[in-house]
Amino acid sequence: MNKEHLYAWFKEGTITIPSFLLTNYKTMGLNEQEMVLLLQLQSFIEHDNPFPAPSQLSDRMTLQESECLFLIQRLIQRGFVQMVVENNQEIGQEKYSLDPLYEKMLDCFLKSLKKAESAEVQKAGESLYTIFEQEFGRPLSPFECETLAMWMEDDHQPDIIKAALREAVISGKLNFRYIDRILFEWKKNGIKTLEQAREQGQKFRVHQKRERKIEATQPLKDVPFYNWLEQ
Repeated sequence: MNKEHLYAWFKEGTITIPSFLLTNYKTMGLNEQEMVLLLQLQSFIEHDNPFPAPSQLSDRMTLQESECLFLIQRLIQRGFVQMVVENNQEIGQEKYSLDPLYEKMLDCFLKSLKKAESAEVQKAGESLYTIFEQEFGRPLSPFECETLAMWMEDDHQPDIIKAALREAVISGKLNFRYIDRILFEWKKNGIKTLEQAREQGQKFRVHQKRERKIEATQPLKDVPFYNWLEQ
């Protein structure tokens, strides 16, 4: 191959295919013929031919001209391709647009992310149930399971719920009402990260020690004991 041939080959150019489209066109409801036809349309558009004739598409594919026309019409009807008219000096020029394809691809991508997040949340929820049952030393009651689910629906991250459980264990008050009060106080005070929860828990324990020292030095004085449930 000489330089002229190599240069001519480079001039043919390339088209970019999103990896997500290549791996998810089936999920989007496309078959192989439709997928290849869309890629051919993209190639024509990128080479300044936004309205290729069915015969031009047929020349590149193993389909008859009528089959290419049928596929285009079906893709338009299903919202993957759009026919637009571009006015140029009072002359209407028709062309194909693949914007609907990209919109469907983006919707499919966002749905896949949401599905993955839901699966992750479900997995985290199952892990939480196991951790709580281990700490309580028994299966959770239906009410307790419902409460745990409510916490997760209330935008409490699993790590924050685990931190609240840890605070309850350390305080020797292992019950759902106490944990619920901790989560309520943290949410009210803007505690959203595990680090913030740990700092808040440390402050609470320091406060506990201070109150106990006061009680020890002034046994006759009635000093209220700081408790999450009383806040």
